[in-house]
Amino acid sequence: MPKNLLKLTSACVLLFIAFSSHAQDTLKKHLPIIDVHVHAMKVNPAFAMDACPWFLSDMPGADPNQPPPPFVNTDCASPLKAAKSDKEFQDSLMATMKRLNMTIVVSGDASVIRNWQKAATPGRVIPSIGISSSKDMSVVAFTDSLSSGFYKVMGEVAPQYQGMSPSDTSLDAYFGAAEKLNIPVGIHLGSGGNGMANITSPKYRASMGNPLLLEDLLARHPKLKVWVMHAGYPMIDEMIALMGANAYVYVDVAGIIWSYPLAEVNDYIKRLVQAGFEKRIMYGTDLMIWPKLLETSIGVIENANYLSADQKRDIFFNNAVRFFRLDESKYK
Repeated sequence: MPKNLLKLTSACVLLFIAFSSHAQDTLKKHLPIIDVHVHAMKVNPAFAMDACPWFLSDMPGADPNQPPPPFVNTDCASPLKAAKSDKEFQDSLMATMKRLNMTIVVSGDASVIRNWQKAATPGRVIPSIGISSSKDMSVVAFTDSLSSGFYKVMGEVAPQYQGMSPSDTSLDAYFGAAEKLNIPVGIHLGSGGNGMANITSPKYRASMGNPLLLEDLLARHPKLKVWVMHAGYPMIDEMIALMGANAYVYVDVAGIIWSYPLAEVNDYIKRLVQAGFEKRIMYGTDLMIWPKLLETSIGVIENANYLSADQKRDIFFNNAVRFFRLDESKYK
């Protein structure tokens, strides 16, 4: 073989190998996903029970003369396995985040959040501070926590569990602090879980989950950026009305995406998209103690035939980047 041809052939082979290697690396890296609704909590093995996905499609009937209904249904062929220790959960979470190129917005136990931050790629665990009532902490302590730089988000704000409206004035100064510091806010509205008022939260009121109850708060704080957790389920008409009137309101699909019948979940998300709000829907899980819940809920969006590829990428990533004002290049 002529030397020039040999050199050319060798160069082509090297170029092919380099291209193939790059292509394989590209294929290996999952498109980025942001889960905007994760809970950091210490695992209590005594209460770490397995759970059936979409469990509210098959919950047993209940009677007030009998023990209260279970919060989760465990009677199915393939329940989600609960982690039995903090280490087991953290190791599984970190592995899934790495494999699926994930970033998470996390509220809960500060020590758990710090451990996750140390174990994860820098910037992939975004701390959020939650509050349910003014009894949780003073406004000064809350403002100091936000000003410290550790917490980047305010949420989960859950006055509904106290039977309070999100616009209750007792919380106004907290929202004012977030508005002043340009901190995005996540507010629990909608369903709180099976039999919540009967089991753990007697003050919980379904009526306080009406998305339209946010209107007075938004009027008082016009620069507050709010996302409605659980998309205000099941009050879809009220949710659509609120989003139509307020351009800075987003939603997440956490909780509902795995706890209600799958057809119901898809119908609810489809209604939001049909109403024109695909640019304001964010992916979330409401992740607690079931590591495989991530793949389960991601699959709901990936397999939604009513969503285009662009709409799926918006829900998984683009909308959260916009809402939380993230540097997109750092999360790909």
